[in-house]
Amino acid sequence: MKFFSNPFRPTDVAFAHCDGPCGVYDPASARIAAEAVLSMEKKIAALGDAQDPATINSRTRFIVIKEEQAEIAKENLNILWTDYFKPEHLQKYPNLADTFWKAAKLCSKNKTEQDPANGEALLTAIEEIHNIFWATKGRDVPFYRAS
Repeated sequence: MKFFSNPFRPTDVAFAHCDGPCGVYDPASARIAAEAVLSMEKKIAALGDAQDPATINSRTRFIVIKEEQAEIAKENLNILWTDYFKPEHLQKYPNLADTFWKAAKLCSKNKTEQDPANGEALLTAIEEIHNIFWATKGRDVPFYRAS
C-alpha cells in the first residue's frame, strides 16, 4: 500500500500486529469476523435462487463481505498462532496445531462456499481456540456470540 503525503515522494506504509510484541491478544476479533461470515451466509441462503437485479446486487455484496470477513478471521487466527502461542502451550495442548490448521481451512472454505454450516463450524473452532487461549492465561472467560 502506498501513502502519498507528498505526491512526488510516495512512502511505503507497513501494518503489523504485532511483531513488537505488544502482548495484546484476544481471539474475540476472529470470533467477530466469523460471526459476520455466518451472518452473510444466512443472508445469502435467505435470498434463494431469485435472479432479479436487486437480489443479484444483494447476493454479490453479501458474498464480498463474507469473503473479506473470512480473510480477517484467518489473519487474526494466524496472529494468535504465530505471535502468542509458545512451545509450552503445544506441550500442554497437543491438538493446538491441528485446531488452528482446521480453523484456517474453515476460513478458506467459508470464502469459497456459501453454507451456513461452514460458518457454524468456524465459530465452533474459534470457540475451542478461545477456551485454550484463556486457559493459558489461567482465566475462565465465557465464549459469547453477538447474534
